[in-house]
Amino acid sequence: QVQLVESGGGLVQAGGSLRLSCAASGRTFSSYVMGWFRQAAGKEREFVAAIKWLGGSRFYADSVKGRFTISKDNAKNAVYLQMNSLNSEDTAVYYCAAAFRPTITITRADNYGAWGQGTQVTVSS
Repeated sequence: QVQLVESGGGLVQAGGSLRLSCAASGRTFSSYVMGWFRQAAGKEREFVAAIKWLGGSRFYADSVKGRFTISKDNAKNAVYLQMNSLNSEDTAVYYCAAAFRPTITITRADNYGAWGQGTQVTVSS
């Protein structure tokens, strides 16, 4: 009952920045954690970042820590991923996801019950 739509992906040069948005609709009050995952060609889907809707605690994968920032706007039911200092290893389809249990292993994709369609991020090297 939660719908997620990502936007903001595109082509960017190495060292550049992109800001991804995730618009949530439906029963957003049932979500506890919002996360960003990515999947590169030929690779498994991997955790990028997550944020708790209540309290706003943030979590990051080591590979993006210090470069990416996850944020939220409760009034707009939106989650964002600011990506700076992008490199070719960041090229992937990025997915927004929602988890509906308060205690989960946030890095595991199978703990998230709703997913967006994905948005492509391509970084030229």
